[in-house]
Amino acid sequence: MPSAPVAILYQALPPPVIDGLRKDAKPGGYSDGGADIAFALRWAGLPVVTPRVAPDPAVALDWVFPDTADGIHTARTAGATILWANTVLFDGHPLEAVLGDVAIVGQLPSAMQAFDDKFETNRALAAAGLPTARSFLLAGRAREGVRALADIDRACADMAMVFPLIVKPVRGRGSQGVTLVHDLGTLRSAAAALIQAATFGDMLMVEEYLDGEEMTVTVMPPSAPRPDGSRGSRHWALRPVIRFDQRDGVAPYNGDVPVSANSIALAAERLREPAVIAMIDACVAAAALVDARTAIRIDCRADRHGQFKLFDLNMKPNMTGPGRPGRGDQDCLSAIAARADGWAYVDLLKAMLAATWRQG
Repeated sequence: MPSAPVAILYQALPPPVIDGLRKDAKPGGYSDGGADIAFALRWAGLPVVTPRVAPDPAVALDWVFPDTADGIHTARTAGATILWANTVLFDGHPLEAVLGDVAIVGQLPSAMQAFDDKFETNRALAAAGLPTARSFLLAGRAREGVRALADIDRACADMAMVFPLIVKPVRGRGSQGVTLVHDLGTLRSAAAALIQAATFGDMLMVEEYLDGEEMTVTVMPPSAPRPDGSRGSRHWALRPVIRFDQRDGVAPYNGDVPVSANSIALAAERLREPAVIAMIDACVAAAALVDARTAIRIDCRADRHGQFKLFDLNMKPNMTGPGRPGRGDQDCLSAIAARADGWAYVDLLKAMLAATWRQG
């Protein structure tokens, strides 16, 4: 277990517009989860560098540094030799300047930018033979690879996609902007509203709706120890978590409903089901394909035949957890998964910390 001092970075920089698309910044910039991480690691006796000498457990910003060049410099000057990037990274992010000088818990900035594009990521997974929800791109006007809003009925027919369908941002966050539509009229109006608002850019995805059971799988990097203490040479998965109580076919945003209220770890006996085994294998293969350097989370749903398909790969999953005042119900999906196999929240964090990497 690394004993070097670690500092947690939160999202102070707004995500850039990439090819006309943007990822809406989370209020607080994941500072709540970053503070949870820092508090839990310090409680476990690990050296954590914080902006304040005596941080208040109830004040998130007392525990985390901004992911700006100045914030990174301040964290390193204060003694941090490990930076935990609990933030959204992208090409040109200030973290790139120090990748060879400090150890990192987080993704390569270039990989996060590439695989935050849900459409291109799913297309890459499908090209690799992994079961993935079908989708197409839609905008106000047609361009290469993108269908026009006025041509939406023909686009659906060409893709052999039948209602209900899902409309969602290409670089969205969580369930923001995700809508279930039951007919062509509501599809047109929902798509037009999303395009007109331009909150997520000028383009969106129309995706097949999978009406079966929803599960989410956290995949860890090869260098992270497993709950039994062993290590291997491949990515590996934590216990899948079942999502329930969806609203209009979509899991509610965790800022409105804590995931601990609508999620439960899969029972151990179900891990032997062929469909579950295939889903986990696909998620592990997907993590290798995107070169995941730390934990990622992949959302999956079963189709009408019971086959699970991947529909949302999250390069920066939520990592909140209990410990600080008023945070008792803030287990993230990955923490729920880890707890089912005997790990406390802090054990999951320790495993992630053990998988630091440095740019060669």
